[in-house]
Amino acid sequence: MATNRVETIVTGGNGATDLDRLIEQLNTVMECEQAAARLVWCGPTVIPALRKFLLEGKPSVVYQPRKAAVEALGGLRAKDVLIEYVTSKRDIGDAATRFAEDSVKNAAARELAKFRTKDVLDVLLSFALPRSRAGIVEALGQFGSMEAIPYFLRALEDDLCQAAAVDALRRLGEDALLALVTSALTRLPSPEEERPSSLRRRARVLELIGEIGPPSAFWPLLKSLLEEDDPPIVAATANLATLLGDPKDRACAAQNLIRVLPRADWYFREEIQRLLIELYPDAGSLVQQEYQARTKLPEVARARDSTLRVLENVRRSVGNQALKE
Repeated sequence: MATNRVETIVTGGNGATDLDRLIEQLNTVMECEQAAARLVWCGPTVIPALRKFLLEGKPSVVYQPRKAAVEALGGLRAKDVLIEYVTSKRDIGDAATRFAEDSVKNAAARELAKFRTKDVLDVLLSFALPRSRAGIVEALGQFGSMEAIPYFLRALEDDLCQAAAVDALRRLGEDALLALVTSALTRLPSPEEERPSSLRRRARVLELIGEIGPPSAFWPLLKSLLEEDDPPIVAATANLATLLGDPKDRACAAQNLIRVLPRADWYFREEIQRLLIELYPDAGSLVQQEYQARTKLPEVARARDSTLRVLENVRRSVGNQALKE
């Protein structure tokens, strides 16, 4: 009886009238999700129509109908059609349309990830090669594959993909540590001239290393990063010093945090303040020395000195902790 109901919707007794009507509804923003759900209910017989809609249809800035078609194909387990779409290439001149079609490709990648098969992994890896896409990174993250680590590391440089890449690397955990350490030490495009996105990647990698919990064997490789000029990199390395360093390392971390503090934005000033409080048992004299030097500045300079305010907060916090104890 269920089969007869499906056949009635698909053929309607009038050729393909009802299927055509569902495809028409699929092509509207207001009705596409409902139409996609009904198409899935119809079963595999509608796959050719969905394939034609997706592969022969024209990309548009209004991406929702094509995305609904992709999700319907996923619901119908039409893996081969999804692979065919993901690997298809179109020259789309308009930037807005190209961005919208990327959303559809991302949705297709997420649907493909549900299959967790080697052929799907290979397709996603090859699709990730030209450039990062959030949906591809998310999909690859579902496989837990070491092969995808280079793609995740590259995606850390893309603001749209960074969160998905972080989640994927965090999921891999200790298996990703060696690659993370290597990435933290790799300046791109060259050691002499590093682009801002590379700095952001290295800082985020160092934060991930701290989250995962590195073995002490990696610390000799990483502690030289305390000497860098980028506040986020110095802060993330200083955090590792609190986990892995000896008293001399922790004092060095505090000294370099104070050095980059004038260039840090408000977020990293707060992070540096937290770290200086944690490092105070080994670096209290450095904090006091810098504080005393800055209190001797002219009054106008003191009022504008964000470093002085951070050091005051550190001293106050440490003092309050001592009183509580």
